[in-house]
Amino acid sequence: MPTFRHSFVVNCPIGKVWEFYIDVKHLGIITPKELELKIINSTSQKLASGSEIWLEGKIMMMLSKRTKWHSTITLFSASSHQCEYVDEMLTGPFKKWRHLHKFADVDNSQKQTQVIDEIDFELPYGRVGKLFDGYAYRTIEKLFYHRKLATIRALENNL
Repeated sequence: MPTFRHSFVVNCPIGKVWEFYIDVKHLGIITPKELELKIINSTSQKLASGSEIWLEGKIMMMLSKRTKWHSTITLFSASSHQCEYVDEMLTGPFKKWRHLHKFADVDNSQKQTQVIDEIDFELPYGRVGKLFDGYAYRTIEKLFYHRKLATIRALENNL
């Protein structure tokens, strides 16, 4: 099963980065507009263990049609120097999707935060789906490059 890893540093304290990412509204800020993401429902405005969210949009840029996605938060942990949560897809375009969102205070500075994403994913359709793993990986890579820039723009400009 492929694993996608991505990280970057934002010049912002971990507490502010954490609050940004656990508010479901962040999805509208960091998601490329062409994906036409719409939050259909959420069990809470702020993510917590057990929260569920239903989305719709052109979630994988390789799909031209709108797709529905339902996920739940299966891990949620926060401290003053490291925070993390995991969202797992319950239904949607992947056979499996487990996304670890991790935030770490850089050098205990309270001035910079490392944002780390780790995604284990599997496409549907067995062997045929595996033929598209590379394409899916590159698509996710482009999406997370956009998320990086949008996160930095949103958080560093609002300090």
